[in-house]
Amino acid sequence: MDFKFQGEYKSKNYGAQVISLDQGNFQGVLYAGGLPGQSWDGKSRSLLHGQLKDHSVVLKPATGKRKYLAGPADEFSATQKFPPVGHQPYFGSIAENKLTLKNKEGQSIVLQKVYRASSSLGKKAPSGSLVLFDGTNIKEWQGGRLDNKTKFLNTDGSDIRTKRKFNNYHLHLEFMLPFRPAARGQGRGNSGLYQVDMYENQILDSFGLEGKNNECGGIYSIKDSIVNACLPPLTWQTYDIEFTNAKSNNGKKTKNARISAKLNGFLIHDNFEIPGKTGGARPDKEGTPGPIKLQGHGNPLQFKNIWIIQK
Repeated sequence: MDFKFQGEYKSKNYGAQVISLDQGNFQGVLYAGGLPGQSWDGKSRSLLHGQLKDHSVVLKPATGKRKYLAGPADEFSATQKFPPVGHQPYFGSIAENKLTLKNKEGQSIVLQKVYRASSSLGKKAPSGSLVLFDGTNIKEWQGGRLDNKTKFLNTDGSDIRTKRKFNNYHLHLEFMLPFRPAARGQGRGNSGLYQVDMYENQILDSFGLEGKNNECGGIYSIKDSIVNACLPPLTWQTYDIEFTNAKSNNGKKTKNARISAKLNGFLIHDNFEIPGKTGGARPDKEGTPGPIKLQGHGNPLQFKNIWIIQK
């Protein structure tokens, strides 16, 4: 029941993301202007506490002492600063794919549920690319499991790597995160996409959150995403990566690696210079070719449509 209320809602001047917190509890994040990655002003947010009553969710302003990603629903905040910039008190409900709100002046806002899909979802491998996974076999991978029914690549909670090593490339990959409403933070399907098995782009259910460096899209422990472009769990999501490996001379690094990355079609890193390895990297020196790694981290991640263009 909870899953059908979680998701994104939109009107002409507002966007909302509703996060399931388990047992009929929710947090709604209302964005002034529109949804993240589209027309949100990048600053103003209002938080709402939601609770399932019969067949609808009753919404009221989030109040009290709250902490980012706290376990109890009545203490949870989807923003590090609570209340966030632009927070306004709203009351309302969610029913039949509509989120209806009223502000303190009694003005009504009605947002319709929307289902955003990545602009690169299902993109076919161009001529000259190397197909790493197309649902027919896992011959390019060490580890992993091909589900013969779904035709998806499963990590089954363990790291898997390409058999080949790469240096500079464009990479396309599609992934699906599990629905774990009772979990918080790194408990929500933690995984990672490692460039040359050295630099991690986080994979995690971070829907509705800040987009920090340890959340979906972030360069782990190093850089936040420009915008949190993570979609709701159980939605197919995409990474499109432009990666240039570090350079070295006589075993000494002379240039840092660089990355541009899109998550679900939205630019989250723009030719960023990565200063060093992230946690979990292979022990070799920077500037050496390496495999693409999909981190298991004990979580059941699914992948499809993976291809790479070497440069």
